[in-house]
Amino acid sequence: MTDSDSARWEHFEHMADIGVRGFGATPDEAFSQAALALSAVICDPASIRTTEKVEVECEAADLELALADWLNALVYEMSVRGMVFGRFRVDIAHDRLKGIAWGEPLDPLRHRPAVEIKGATYTELKVEREAGGLWRAQCVVDV
Repeated sequence: MTDSDSARWEHFEHMADIGVRGFGATPDEAFSQAALALSAVICDPASIRTTEKVEVECEAADLELALADWLNALVYEMSVRGMVFGRFRVDIAHDRLKGIAWGEPLDPLRHRPAVEIKGATYTELKVEREAGGLWRAQCVVDV
């Protein structure tokens, strides 16, 4: 569920790793879409039931560092909880990010995970407002 019709995510090629990119009307929405792109590296987000809620908080000096911290926090939560996430909400205020991820325990037969993500990197890390007014949040994830 998104706040605007312009919210979307995509992958981009980067040697052996995978780039994730989220777009939205606000940085919050772009971060949510980047997290959805992160999930889509692992499995089809449509296959994920969003029955369990996990809260995440990060602090960072700028939006780019906040994006890397947010995605790495999600990778950590997926790893230690054995979960996948299919829906996200992000609220960014000043240097603090508060996020919620909804998902369920990983079911290898139903989710059919493609890869395990090791972490978000600073490679091609960028959060910016594009000429058309949309925000773009992107980085490369190590798989």
